Amino acid sequence: MSMFEGLKFRKVSSPIHDLDPRVKFFYVIAMFAVAVMYMELLPLIVLFLIQVPLVTMAKVTKQWIKSMRGAAFFASIIFFTNFIFSYLYQGQQALPSILEYSMAMTLRFIVLVESFSIFFLTTSPDHLGLALEKSHVPYEFCFAFTTAVRFVPVLAEEAQTIMDAQKARGLELEKGNILKRVRNYIPILIPLIVNAIRRSLELAEAMESRAWGATKNRTNLYELKLRRGDYILALLTVVMLVLAVYARWHIPIPRIMEIFPWKASR
Repeated sequence: MSMFEGLKFRKVSSPIHDLDPRVKFFYVIAMFAVAVMYMELLPLIVLFLIQVPLVTMAKVTKQWIKSMRGAAFFASIIFFTNFIFSYLYQGQQALPSILEYSMAMTLRFIVLVESFSIFFLTTSPDHLGLALEKSHVPYEFCFAFTTAVRFVPVLAEEAQTIMDAQKARGLELEKGNILKRVRNYIPILIPLIVNAIRRSLELAEAMESRAWGATKNRTNLYELKLRRGDYILALLTVVMLVLAVYARWHIPIPRIMEIFPWKASR
């Protein structure tokens, strides 16, 4: 459940929190495009490292580490899946080459989780919904999206609380075969679903009591304005994207095993 910590906004005074959500979302999309563009390990390592200063500036290092730790399980699945299938269907390749390819695919996933974690940790749901609304997205979709962003971490924490309570009552989740483990999660899913339905009904009643949707002329408490920091981040993102595209088509990207051939020869 710690991976969902990266979806929970942390209210901290930092330069990254003060940035416009639209600019930060543009940065995330650019990181996603560059990460998908490369299959080599070296540029993906660079993409991972250049985001670490943003985490430090945002003062959310502890929560970011939790999200990375939570993504380790899915990263291990991606690594072993790529390694096994590459070894079975591309057995003529050298083992270090297959290992490097599997690590690159895993690091690509980690880079994506890293960038989205920075975005959600530093962007409040109110500002995110306002940014979508300013981008001419229908308000109903904005409200549904921001509500989901708010409640995903809440449901994750509630699921962990239910698991701890059931373990205290003697429920063993880690023992038995796969089918038994799946059945053991039924006492966790039922109260979680019931609480989610109860919370959704309370939210619907609160919306009706406030006459939600009665008028289309809405006012907002906050106003989004681009500042100097937003222009700087947007410029750096465009430069990074242009350099990445240029390097992809005009500069040969060496592999780690080519830089350190002595490792491949052992």
